[in-house]
Amino acid sequence: MKLRRSAAPDSGIALPGGGTRVTAQREATEAEENQQGVMRSGVTWRGLLAGMVGVAITCFVVAWAELVLKTLQIGYLQMPPAVIGLLLFFLLVNLVLRAVARPLALTPQDLTVAYCMMVLASMISSRGLMQKLLPLLVTANYLASDSNDWRNLYFPHIRQWLVPFDVKGEPKQDVAARFFERLRAGEAIPWNLWYGPLIAWSVLVLLVFGAFLCMAAILRRQWVDNEKLSFPLVQLPLEMLGQGDSREAPLFRNRLTWLGFALPACVFLFNGLHAWYPAVPEIPLRLDVSSLLQTPPWNGIFYTTLAFSFAIVGFMFLLPSDLVFSLWFFFVLSRAQDVIVRAVNMDAPSMPMYPTPLYRGYQAMGAYLVLAVYLFWVARPHLTRVWRAAMGEEKADDANELLPYRVAFWGFWICAVGAGFWLALIGMSPLVAAMQLFGLFFVIAFIMARSTAEGGLLMTESSFRPIDLYRLLTPLHTLGPANLTALAFSDALLLRDQRSLLLSGFLDSLRLGDGTQIHRRKFVGVFFIAILLAMALATYIQLRIPYEQGGVTLYGYVYAGNNRWGFEDYQQHFRPGALPVGWQGPTFLFIGAAVTALLTFLRTTQTWFPLHPLGYALASSWTMIVFWFSAFVAWMLKALILRYGGMRLYRQARPFFLGMILGEFTMALFWTLAAALLDTPTPAFPWT
Repeated sequence: MKLRRSAAPDSGIALPGGGTRVTAQREATEAEENQQGVMRSGVTWRGLLAGMVGVAITCFVVAWAELVLKTLQIGYLQMPPAVIGLLLFFLLVNLVLRAVARPLALTPQDLTVAYCMMVLASMISSRGLMQKLLPLLVTANYLASDSNDWRNLYFPHIRQWLVPFDVKGEPKQDVAARFFERLRAGEAIPWNLWYGPLIAWSVLVLLVFGAFLCMAAILRRQWVDNEKLSFPLVQLPLEMLGQGDSREAPLFRNRLTWLGFALPACVFLFNGLHAWYPAVPEIPLRLDVSSLLQTPPWNGIFYTTLAFSFAIVGFMFLLPSDLVFSLWFFFVLSRAQDVIVRAVNMDAPSMPMYPTPLYRGYQAMGAYLVLAVYLFWVARPHLTRVWRAAMGEEKADDANELLPYRVAFWGFWICAVGAGFWLALIGMSPLVAAMQLFGLFFVIAFIMARSTAEGGLLMTESSFRPIDLYRLLTPLHTLGPANLTALAFSDALLLRDQRSLLLSGFLDSLRLGDGTQIHRRKFVGVFFIAILLAMALATYIQLRIPYEQGGVTLYGYVYAGNNRWGFEDYQQHFRPGALPVGWQGPTFLFIGAAVTALLTFLRTTQTWFPLHPLGYALASSWTMIVFWFSAFVAWMLKALILRYGGMRLYRQARPFFLGMILGEFTMALFWTLAAALLDTPTPAFPWT
């Protein structure tokens, strides 16, 4: 978020009355882009074939690592470790092809296409879709009991075409029980019961993904050309493909790269051997701080860890120092709030379904709302042009965009309205459906994508749902059982966990394509093939695994966490009750909005102001629980390097930090393959 007055010449956003400069800059950018468009390449059959092979491998590797091995969550990050490891493998294979069959060797453009397809496949195989959808469809039946009374609360309001079990039948039907407890001898997977629900849910999923695709087409020029966001997650793949900033000293020929690679490689080799042979010493990378603080008021600190990740340090090193400082500073400030709350004996209920107290969850909501309004306000010249193009009032210069602006604009609204109509079919009122989708598209996913494009955050997680705003005004029981049932499904699938967000995947892919000179319009077919193939393969794999091994033996978050939390949260609201948030909700919502507005104003008007509002908005998320300490280490290292060596030393050190990312992610894939082939235990990685 380039909010500084001094940043306006680069970003074109922060100067009041700077319309002339913005227009001139945009016209220059468009002229340059049109000139480059002639040189941009298309997509070859080699790239698509490599991508399809990569999609198949990715779907299996991610499912096996995350669900069966459990300790290796290598698919849900916005730049998945599995895909970085596979890209390295593709590069090695390509070296062999260049030596023995040069016509079959892949170009950087081919490898870019394969990488982007694998990224989408990883997201769909992980928290972007399948790990949330499949368990969700049988959870209500399997976990229904006399104590929770889900059979009477939920079953009458679940449409039969939504689920594979009989909504008029008993709990723990075979289709659900075998999913969680595995098939018995001689039994087969009941595919016929799954076909209908999977097709029905695929309609909603494709509508949401279509809306994200159209958003990416609209946002790209504003974020890339006008605001010039850095898209940090694209830098390592570009360097690996030989298209980055180190062309004079290629990444893989730089000794610092391999020194950085060796550091996490050695650590995770020792930790993996320790898991296999306990006599080998372990190098600890995580410390639970909150469990060590047992005396008041320090025991009021919410769950906090010191988790050190070489990869996260490497990524944070690439970011602006003030942003990295803001990320860890506001996290520490959030824990100071916890201490103060305990000291004054204020009640501290938890935010429903999120790992944060309610008073911090509503601050995050206020921050998101203000940031969303500000970012749309900043983008209004561009969005006005998109509107005029959609209305046919002017001819848009969008020949090299992912989609023509007219198609993207109307495509988004067709997909959004279609998704709302789908939600209405399952029992959600139009008003609630609009609230859910508005919150998803224009607030949560929008800010999460911004945190990746600008902040380079590998993990996208929010701290609230749209329904948390509604509950400020009236008790949820007033929505009625049909709405509550539909919300239990939609929250778990679309809103609660934003990791593996495809909107960010689309935007990063387009930015990576720019680096390798691929015509953006060609990505439409690439995305379409990757999504459909990944959905089909991931569905097949992730239905076989639980039916053959039993969901209760697999990764607990997927089969005993996210899939049931929504049902448990809404079950208490079937009966009349008071407002669940009291005075804290509206009070801290206002505080969060006011603080963010002040931070945004100061950052826009004062060049010296060091705090970034994005750090405040993300402070209470699971992302920062995992990343804050690595952000602190990266900030400290970068500050020392810049102070004593300046930009020259910073640029020289950059390959070392890129090597750390590559080393940690490669070791994650290495131990995944070792466990699959040799049945070895695996080390835990800090971001899992």
